[in-house]
This record gives sequence, C-alpha cells and structure tokens, in this order.
Amino acid sequence: MNATSPVGALLLCRAEPETVRPVAHLLRERMLLAPAGDGWSVLVPGGKPWRDRPGRQSGEVTDPVDRVLGGWATALAVGSTWPVLALWWDGDRAGYTLAAGFRRPVGYVWLADGTPAGEDEAMRTFAERLGLDPVLDVQALEALTRPDPEADARARLRGLLAVLTRVGLALPAGLDPGESSAALAAAAATGPAVERIAWAGWRDAVRVELEAVENSRIGPWLRGPRARALAGVQLAAGLPLALWGVGRHSGGWVFAGALLMVHGALGLAYDRIRDDGPRGASDGPV
Repeated sequence: MNATSPVGALLLCRAEPETVRPVAHLLRERMLLAPAGDGWSVLVPGGKPWRDRPGRQSGEVTDPVDRVLGGWATALAVGSTWPVLALWWDGDRAGYTLAAGFRRPVGYVWLADGTPAGEDEAMRTFAERLGLDPVLDVQALEALTRPDPEADARARLRGLLAVLTRVGLALPAGLDPGESSAALAAAAATGPAVERIAWAGWRDAVRVELEAVENSRIGPWLRGPRARALAGVQLAAGLPLALWGVGRHSGGWVFAGALLMVHGALGLAYDRIRDDGPRGASDGPV
C-alpha cells in the first residue's frame, strides 16, 4: 500500500444476514449485505462518503474513512446484541474498529508499510470481545503488533482475518483488504445470496426496527420497567453524543447519537404497543 493505493472498507457483523438487515437499513446508506461464514455477515458500502486521504481537500465536507467506519460500527453495535468489526484502508494507513454494545470501541492502526501504530492492549481486548482463544489466537494477534519489513498494512489486515476464520468467518470471494470501494462492491454483487440495503424512509425504518426487536433474543421479554429504563438511557446518551459529533464535524458520531435517540424513542413505543396488545386481546370473549 502507498499514497496511490485505493480507499476501501468493510463492516463485519457477527450475526446472520436476516438479523443484520433491519439494523443496517437505519444507517441510511447504500450497502450490499452478504453471508460471510458461520454466524457472520459482511456489509459492503455502495458509495464512498469519506475523503480519499485524511489530508486531501475537496469541495465536499467529509470525514476520513476510519472516522466514518467507526461511526457506522458504533451505530450498528448500540442497536444490536452482536459485535461489529469495521476494516478500513487508504493510501497512508489501514486498521480496524471493533464496536460492541455500549462499551468503548477498540481499534488498531498500521501505517502503509505495515509499521504498527497502535496499543498492544487493543489486541487483547479485541480477542476477549470476540471470544477468541486467549492463548493461540492472542499470540497470533500480538504478532501483528510487532515490526515486520515483509508485511505491509494489507498483509496485516489479512493476518487479522486469518485469525477470525477460526471462529467461523469466511469472506466472499473478491472481498480482499486493499481493494477499492468500487472493486469490493462489484465483487460482492456477484454473490449468490447478496442483498441490497437502501434507505426507504422513516416509516419503513420504524417497521424494520420493530421487526429487529421482535426477532431478537430480547424481544419476548424486554418490556415494562426494564424496557423503559433502557430506552431512557438511550435517549439520554444520544443527545450529548450527537452534539459532540457536531462539535467535531463528525457525521458518523452525529448519526450514532441520532440512532441512539431513535432506538430510545422506538423502545418506548414498542414497550407501550406490547403492553397494550395483551390488554386489547383480553377485551373480547374468552
């Protein structure tokens, strides 16, 4: 990888496509969704809402690819019960961001020539949150944090993916770190089980969000005081996060805050609907 290398990104979700689909719609981005092994899915961005390089100027105000992908991963993770791994690369650097629930995201960065530029502790946290082997897998990950003149940033990402194959990850053909966004989208589009994700308006967003809750593990029992408390926390956390993103001119973090507020509002609505349903049903003859 070098200064002329393409820019690209992938979002790896530790969940089946039918589970990822409803939440992915709320990103309001064109993406391709495909299975990526046993219990994994991959989201391939269809556009490129980021700067080609962090230092490049353009007429459109956009964030570098790592910041955009970090915001997307966080937004997906806070709206689900599964972790999201964002892989990204440009001409200068490559790296990952792992988001899981409300915990602080963890990430690592390599320079284009493969020089490590992150903290070793990030790899151990990465392994713990994904349930990797604390000995063999951690050793393989820690090897990626050591200098190696034969391994550039692209090779480092491939090494990271090789470790994840031990927990079921199997990326579709053509989704290779270092490729351009256009090449990734073209490769993903040829897959037999690929789906297109596109924003269809807030009415459909509400529908798919309720479907996501009803089909998740928490759907049958997340009602009552617990549901209202969680929704209140989401609403309370979403506003300051969105304002912080505005101050940082970060569209990804603004969206993460907005998504938290939407989740909170929908959580309150869902709790009310689910509570009203049984009462309405009992009004008829027994």
